[in-house]
Amino acid sequence: MAHVGIGADLEGIHAVSAALDAGRVTELIIEKSRLSHPDVRRIIEQARAESIPVSHVDDVRQISFTDAPQGVVARARAIVPISLKEAVAIADNPIVVVLDHIEDPRNIGAIARSCDAFGVTALVLSTRRGAPLGATAFKAASGSLERIPIVTVSSIADAAKRLSQLGLWTVGLDGAGDRSLLGLEIMEQPTALFVGAEGAGLSHLVAQRCDVVASIPMVGVTESLNASVAVALGTYEVARVRGWVS
Repeated sequence: MAHVGIGADLEGIHAVSAALDAGRVTELIIEKSRLSHPDVRRIIEQARAESIPVSHVDDVRQISFTDAPQGVVARARAIVPISLKEAVAIADNPIVVVLDHIEDPRNIGAIARSCDAFGVTALVLSTRRGAPLGATAFKAASGSLERIPIVTVSSIADAAKRLSQLGLWTVGLDGAGDRSLLGLEIMEQPTALFVGAEGAGLSHLVAQRCDVVASIPMVGVTESLNASVAVALGTYEVARVRGWVS
């Protein structure tokens, strides 16, 4: 049974290790066959040093949420989301990534890794019609969801309006965009980057509320990119325009 809250159920070596480092883990369950693995031993030693209960089972897959939990499952205190206003205030020149109803939790995890890599301030997700932030997303994120502040909202369209009021340029990524994302100068300033769901893209109202709807130039005939790939390219381009990477 899933526990209530963001990141309350964890599995996989990297996800559990990152949650341990963040001080969130309350219980550790280890598969007996993995006890000799160096990374698993380190996790056990850290948990015991912090007086976290550790139990051993024959097969953690009986209590896991993914098919490959790597012999490690943990229960943790849930991550508390922050507000949009708090997210914008984290940095002088924030980058906020907003996901318009992404449905695949593995994509959420991959997106978090790109956000972590390219200096994103916060990740905004919808509480409706989006992938749950559960064990699958945290495993795919390999620890990045511990480091990226999370905002949850009931309406992505309302979030677009609010972020604009808070002083951010709102940039939507969509294959039908009439501007190229490459070299988009407004991204030198505080920016919220909106990415739509797999297949459907940005919803009509969200696209309407964005200051700019931009596309990622492509050479081939593919109609659209996977959402996580689009975020990786988009966040890299923001970092490049700002001179953070070269």
